[in-house]
Amino acid sequence: MNVPAILEPGGEALVDTRLNAPGIRCAGCIGKIERDLPKLAGVASARVNLSAKRVLVRHAASVSDRDLVDAMRAIGFEAQAVGLGPLVADDAEARALLRALAVAGFGLMNIMLLSVSVWSGASGATREMFHWLSAIIAVPVITYSGRPFFNSALRALRAGRTNMDVPISIGVTLATGLSLFETITWGEQAYFDGAVMLLFFLLAGRALDASMRSRTRAEIGALLSKMGRSASVLQPDGSARRVTAELVEPGMLMLVAVGEALAADGLVEAGAGAIDNAMLTGESAPEHVGPGCPVHAGAIALLGPFEVRVTAAASGTAIAQIAELMDQAGQSRSRYVRIADRVSRLYAPVVHTLAALAFTGWMISGAGWHQSLVVAIAVLIITCPCAMGLAVPAAQVVAAGALGRRGLLVKDGGALERLSEIDIALFDKTGTLTLGEPRPDLAGLSDAAKAIALALAQVSRHPLSRGLTAGLLAQGVAPAAVTRIGEVAGSGITGIFDGDVVALTSAAAGSNLLACELVIGSKRSTIEFRDELRPDVVETLAKLKALGIESQIVSGDREQAVSAISAQLGIPGIGGVSPQAKLAMLEGLKAKGKRPLMVGDGLNDGPALAAAHASIAPGSASDLSQQAADAVSVGERLMPVALAVLAARRTMQIVRQNFGIAVLYNLCAVPLAVLGLVTPLIAAIAMSASSLIVIGNSLRLARAAR
Repeated sequence: MNVPAILEPGGEALVDTRLNAPGIRCAGCIGKIERDLPKLAGVASARVNLSAKRVLVRHAASVSDRDLVDAMRAIGFEAQAVGLGPLVADDAEARALLRALAVAGFGLMNIMLLSVSVWSGASGATREMFHWLSAIIAVPVITYSGRPFFNSALRALRAGRTNMDVPISIGVTLATGLSLFETITWGEQAYFDGAVMLLFFLLAGRALDASMRSRTRAEIGALLSKMGRSASVLQPDGSARRVTAELVEPGMLMLVAVGEALAADGLVEAGAGAIDNAMLTGESAPEHVGPGCPVHAGAIALLGPFEVRVTAAASGTAIAQIAELMDQAGQSRSRYVRIADRVSRLYAPVVHTLAALAFTGWMISGAGWHQSLVVAIAVLIITCPCAMGLAVPAAQVVAAGALGRRGLLVKDGGALERLSEIDIALFDKTGTLTLGEPRPDLAGLSDAAKAIALALAQVSRHPLSRGLTAGLLAQGVAPAAVTRIGEVAGSGITGIFDGDVVALTSAAAGSNLLACELVIGSKRSTIEFRDELRPDVVETLAKLKALGIESQIVSGDREQAVSAISAQLGIPGIGGVSPQAKLAMLEGLKAKGKRPLMVGDGLNDGPALAAAHASIAPGSASDLSQQAADAVSVGERLMPVALAVLAARRTMQIVRQNFGIAVLYNLCAVPLAVLGLVTPLIAAIAMSASSLIVIGNSLRLARAAR
C-alpha cells in the first residue's frame, strides 16, 4: 500500500510503501537494505524495523511495489508489499526453529551414546558399525536441522554477499562429508557428533532470539480493530444504508446509535449524546457531545442517537494516524545487540581467512590434505560465535523470567538495555498512577436509597453507573421496583418509585473527585467516586528517585484532576496532553540527551509508549498500550516499574561479562585450533562449553528483581 508523503524538490510526489521482509535477522541485514535499496532510481530512503521485520520505503510515485520487491530480491531478501494493517506476529519461524532444535537434540543424544562406545576403545567391525549407525542418524538430522543455516547461506551467496551462516554451513557440511568419507573408507575418526552438537547449540541460540523477537512484534491491527466495522449512512432519498467502514467517505452523514463504535472521524451535526472516548483521551469520565463537537473513530456512543458528518475515514482517522506513529516509532534500539551483530558480521570473512590460512599452512608443512582439512574444519567450528550470540539474549531471558515472577512481563529483550539507561519517568494518570476504576463511597446511603440507585444505575453504560452498579452488587444490594426508567443524554437516568420521581444525575465535586446525585422525591444525596492511587505509588516514586530518576505526570485527563494528583504526590504534572503532544514532548527530551521511560495505559499513550526510550504499561491497560509497550506490569502494584530498572542495570553488567567471556574464549581457542591441537569433536565441545559458561553466568540473574 502506498501512503502519500511529501514532494521531491523537483515536484514529483514521494510516497511511503511498507514491505514485509521475514529474512531480516541482524544489523548486517539492516545495513544492506538501508544502504542498497536507495540505489534504485526513484527511491529516496529505506528504514528497517527489525522487530516487525518491515521496511518503510520512501520513493517516487512512479516506482511500483513490484519494482521494490524485485530490488529487495536482488539484494537477497524476499519481500511483500503490505498496507497500514496489522503487524502479523507470524510465529512460523520460531516454530520451525523449535522443531529443528528438537530433531537435533534427539539425534545428538543418540549419536553421543554411540560415540561413547568408540571413545571407550571399540575397534574393528564394532567401531565401524557404530560409525555407520551414527551416519544413518546424523545425515537426515543434519539435512533437516541445518536448513535454517543452509537456506540463509544460499540466499546470501546468490545475492553476491556473505553472512555468518556461510562459514557455519561450510563447517557442518565439511565435517559431515569428511565423516562419511572416514566411515566409507573404514577410517578411525568420524565427527558426526561434533557436527550435530554444533547445530544443536546454534539452533538453541537462534530459537531463543526468534522467541524474543516474536514477543516484540506490535499488533497494530488490534488498534485499528477498535474502529467501528460498519456505519449507517444517510442516503440522498432520506433512507439509511448500512455500509462497511471501508466504504465510508468524507462528507457522508453517519447515524450513530447507542452502543455503536464510530467508524470514522467527524463533527456532530444533529442530536446530542455522550461518548466513551477513553481509548483516545485516557479520560475516565464520559464526554457529552452536541452539534459542532468533534468525534473520532473508535469512540463508543453511550447516549444518543446523533448524526455525524464525516471529516476523515480509513487511514485518515485519528486512530490510523496513531497506528502510523507507532509503526514509525517502534524501531530496534538495542546497542548491545548491534555490537553482537557487528561482530557476527565480521565473523564470516575472518573465519574463512583463518580456515584457509590454516589449511594452506598445514599443506605447506607436508601434513597432507586429510590432516589439513581436519584442522580447517576445527577452525570453522571452534570459532563459531555461539557464545557471542548468546551473550545478550541469555541474560535478557533469565532477567525477564525473574521480573515475570515479580509481576512484570518483558516483551522485548532490548527493553532491559534501554531500561538500564533511563533517567526520567513520565507517568500517565488514570489507570497508571491510579487504578482507573471509579469506586463509589456508599457510606451515607440508606438501604432503600441503595436499592433505588442500583435499579437506575444498572440500565446505563455510563462509567460511573457501571462503577456504582459494581459497588452496590458487591454489598449484596437488590434493585428496587423502579418503573418507567429512562435515560436522557446530558441529564441522567429517571424513573418512578412509589409515586415519586427518582433520578441519578451528574453532580459537581472536588477537583480530584467524580460524583453523581441521587434524587428521591425532594431529597438529594451526593455519591462521590474516587479513582484511588495504586497502593505503592509513593514508595515506587521514592525508589526511582533513589535510583537517580526524576518523575513527572503527563496525562490526557483534565488539568484540574492532574494538578490534584500532582500536588498529592509532590511531582510535576501536565494535563490535557494530546497523543501528538506526548510524542513531541518525548522527542524534545531525547533531543536534550534524556532517556525517558513512559508508563501509560490509554490509547492516547500508544505512540508515546512506542517512541520512548523504554516503556511499561499496566496489566489493566488497553490492548494497544500493552502491545506498544516494552513490558506489562501485572496486578495493582506500581513497584515492578522500579524493580525493572534495578534488574535491567544488573542485566547489563552480566551482558558485559558475557561479552568478555566470549572474547576470552576466542583468544584462547582459535590459536589451539590453528595449531592442530584440537579435533572437530573437541572444537564442538569447546564451542558448546563456552556457550554453557555464558548461560551459567546469565543464570545469576534469576534473582535480579529482588
